[in-house]
Amino acid sequence: MFAIPFPVIDPVLIEIGPLAIRWYALGFIGGLLFGWWYLRAYGALAPQGWSKADIDDFLTWMTLGVVLGGRLGYVTFYNPGFYLANPLSIFLVWQGGMSFHGGFIGAGLAAWAFARRRGIPFLHLSDACSCAVPIGLLLGRLANFINGELYGRIGDVPWAMVFPRGGPLARHPSQLYEAALEGVVLFAVLHLLSRREGIRRRFGMLTGIYLIGYGLARALVELFREPDAHIGFLGAGLTMGQVLSLPLLAVGLYLVFRARVPN
Repeated sequence: MFAIPFPVIDPVLIEIGPLAIRWYALGFIGGLLFGWWYLRAYGALAPQGWSKADIDDFLTWMTLGVVLGGRLGYVTFYNPGFYLANPLSIFLVWQGGMSFHGGFIGAGLAAWAFARRRGIPFLHLSDACSCAVPIGLLLGRLANFINGELYGRIGDVPWAMVFPRGGPLARHPSQLYEAALEGVVLFAVLHLLSRREGIRRRFGMLTGIYLIGYGLARALVELFREPDAHIGFLGAGLTMGQVLSLPLLAVGLYLVFRARVPN
């Protein structure tokens, strides 16, 4: 079977003594910084609901929400048995284990608390965040690819690759599928829609479109992505990623249908 050689890249970008800067950490930091820059630009558009100082402060809230939510989501959704038996391992974040769905919940709670504290309409802030999130998803999935993790199922497509930790058979580079759909495509769609003031004034519309887009993209890519070894397939051949995306689709549809111009 023909397979493209996996481009082996050291997961550690720079190592100085005990300090190691990894691509995944760089992607996480880059996602937050580019997202912060995008929120400042979005805030300059009508209707403006916050100042640049608000966005600067919000970066700290969002960082905590994503990290805490992502870690607790992984512990709860993907490996609760292990962490119940080894509770101190919950704090060993550098050993890996983050959940997008958990990070999404944590980010949502952080945005809700921040919006309530600053008197900003929550769905207005949520719409702006939804337009920025695909940037972080793109960088995160590229880091997953560099690390050779979260690879796809065995496949015979011309671009299949043999991943170092995936055995001898060629697999779908599902991380790149996710980077393209969840990152590039979703960002382009939301960015173009956000240019229209009529849509921006319908608070919740962009958030709903983001949730629908992500849910559909994730459910599709899960058809090519190898399920977590300790979870496998759930009922009806669904994966955990697909099951967790169903609530996102439902909430997204609800927000799109209820979106209206605020009084």
